[in-house]
Amino acid sequence: MTACSRRFSDPDFFEAFTAEQFLKEYDLSHNQIDSGLIGGTGDGGIDGFYLFVNGDLHDEDVLHYTPPRGASLDLCMLQSKMGRGFQETPVERFLTVSANILNLDVDVESLHNIYNSALVSAIQRFRDVYSHLVTSFPDFRIRYGYACKAADSPRSPIKRKVDKLNNLVTHLFPDARFQFDFLGAPALLALARRAPQASYTLQLAENPISSRGAVGFLCLVRLSDFYQFITDENGRLRRRIFEANVRDFQGSTEVNKEIMNSLDAASGEDFWWLNNGISIVATRASLGGKELTLEDPEIVNGLQTSTQIHSFLADSSAGTDRRHVLVKILVPIDSGSRDRIIKATNRQTAVHLASLRSTDDIHRDIEEYFMGRGLWYDRRKNYYKNRGKARDEIVSISYLAQSMMAIVLKRPDTARARPSSLLKRDVDYTRVFDPSHPIALYYVCAESMRRVERFLREEAKLPPKDRTNLRFFVGTHAVLSALRSRTPRIGALASFDLRLLDAARIESSCTHVRLEYDRLGGTDRVAKGPTLRAAVLDDIAKNHGPATKTS
Repeated sequence: MTACSRRFSDPDFFEAFTAEQFLKEYDLSHNQIDSGLIGGTGDGGIDGFYLFVNGDLHDEDVLHYTPPRGASLDLCMLQSKMGRGFQETPVERFLTVSANILNLDVDVESLHNIYNSALVSAIQRFRDVYSHLVTSFPDFRIRYGYACKAADSPRSPIKRKVDKLNNLVTHLFPDARFQFDFLGAPALLALARRAPQASYTLQLAENPISSRGAVGFLCLVRLSDFYQFITDENGRLRRRIFEANVRDFQGSTEVNKEIMNSLDAASGEDFWWLNNGISIVATRASLGGKELTLEDPEIVNGLQTSTQIHSFLADSSAGTDRRHVLVKILVPIDSGSRDRIIKATNRQTAVHLASLRSTDDIHRDIEEYFMGRGLWYDRRKNYYKNRGKARDEIVSISYLAQSMMAIVLKRPDTARARPSSLLKRDVDYTRVFDPSHPIALYYVCAESMRRVERFLREEAKLPPKDRTNLRFFVGTHAVLSALRSRTPRIGALASFDLRLLDAARIESSCTHVRLEYDRLGGTDRVAKGPTLRAAVLDDIAKNHGPATKTS
């Protein structure tokens, strides 16, 4: 059970565990799972609320790109109950809250009188994304999950209420696909035991050209076979085989339009004559006849081409397309070789340097430094999670960026509001991952935030929505107050004695931040805005500055 190392009877752990199983197909990191847990007073019965665009979690207030026509949109809502049997009440609560979430005529602002700020913000985020995508006719799925420790199937009256929920969804969104998952103990256990797929088979059109010495293959693959390789059982892209930290799909760019035009064209040229190929790295590759078995494959160049192939063949007869795509498969000798391959293959097309984050030397240095101190730096998304490392010992790139933004740059509001785009904006990235920073600085920031979060969860026992809103502000206040400086030097932060960050210090900071947060309204908007940040920094300057010398 990888969701958390705490005991199973803990309701917080059960929520995180069930969310991980409910969302297994999206291969989320632990931090991403936590970001959607909104349970608490005024949650409308919703414990987890997640929105996905093209299989990627959308957890910010703004969608930064326009997905292609026919993009997928998944709205997933979860209730997690500790009871040992399915009950009617949770389904009834889904009915009630869905009437407000899905009815676009209901003013979101009016919902502040009914629900907590985390749920209202999530509803607004869904409405904004849906309105952004509606003209492109997205493949829209509305998915509900009800998890408990039941050993038996739900009774007929409960299923009839699910039918009512289906009718409500169909009435409000006739083109949406409705899905309801009952996750009892057997289903949860089966999902927990299901390991991520590691080996994939790629059917080749001809015998490949292979390299001598190092393992490498140059292959022609039929579009229909490549489509099968990149497509899961639900007909969607296998997000796991795309290098998560290279770059996102770029939408309707001229290059992508040209790729689609070449797919649409009925000319005599084969597809691979007109387009760049696909580059794949794998940990192992085994050839048997015209079939390649790849272990842990990742498409490190060709995301745009792959996405357009998937989109084209999903809307046509994939089995009858006889054209080919050129595929290069490499088995790097080590992580350094892998990173060099990624950088080299992505230089051939116009790519922001910001899109090659995880291959920067600084991230390998951080990974090695953390490893010597009992932490696992997940510069390759879910690399350590999928290898069974403890949840509390894994630090993702995005979480480290947020920690640095809060403590070093003193921008806890930005860390809260933009967890994903911190790695995509050059101006933010270069300030956070500055090669001139001492490597110890990254450990201090990550470990400080881990201690703060542990206190908020286990000692203060804050509900998930308040932990999410307050953690970076508490981290900023606790470290700066311990250093007795609003503007500490980088060297002072890098050499910060973590023993100063004890429970008393964190509790004091938590008390102060909560008072200001509640005074300002206690909403998501407050946590994402500059006013709370200013109040926290003003308190440091007034009450935690350098001690006054006395004669």
